[in-house]
Amino acid sequence: MARARAANFEEKQLHILVNAAAVFAELGMEKASMSQIAARSKVSKALLYHYYPSKSALIFDIIRSHLEELDQALQAVADESHNDLPELRLRKLVRQILECYRDADDKHIVQLNCRGLLAEEETNEINELERRIVMRIANTLHDINPEINNNRPLLKPVTMSLFGMLNWVYMWFKPNGPITREEYADVATTLVLEGLKNIK
Repeated sequence: MARARAANFEEKQLHILVNAAAVFAELGMEKASMSQIAARSKVSKALLYHYYPSKSALIFDIIRSHLEELDQALQAVADESHNDLPELRLRKLVRQILECYRDADDKHIVQLNCRGLLAEEETNEINELERRIVMRIANTLHDINPEINNNRPLLKPVTMSLFGMLNWVYMWFKPNGPITREEYADVATTLVLEGLKNIK
């Protein structure tokens, strides 16, 4: 007979994922152990294995849940701003990306550094989530400059340049620093918008 799920199953699962991401971000996949993750999560190894049979299963769920949360948040922004000018929509989307990155540095580090350890099927699922997220931005950039690909294929380089500015924020951003998260989102958006004006 299958073991029934506890009423707080998802809450415990999230707690484990947050703490596992912290361990992986600090130690890396190879040095991190299930024992360390269990200790950090303040659960027994037996309970940890009830939720996740391996480190790779944890890594997949950390990345998948992080990207799904971002994708759903961007979908909500896109739905709410579909009548806005594309420039304003881009600004809102970029702000939302950085808001989703708030308090998610460990998950982000796992996404950037540990995805190569996933199985092919898991990698394909992560790739599809990433494609959806990237296309939300690319489509908005194309709405801003419909001729961006006319002479040469520049939409992808511009899109990925914007993500480059956003994905590495965790390396230098300080909550009490000279610029807020929202202000930096606007700076990054403005840099791209001004650059788009000069792309032929």
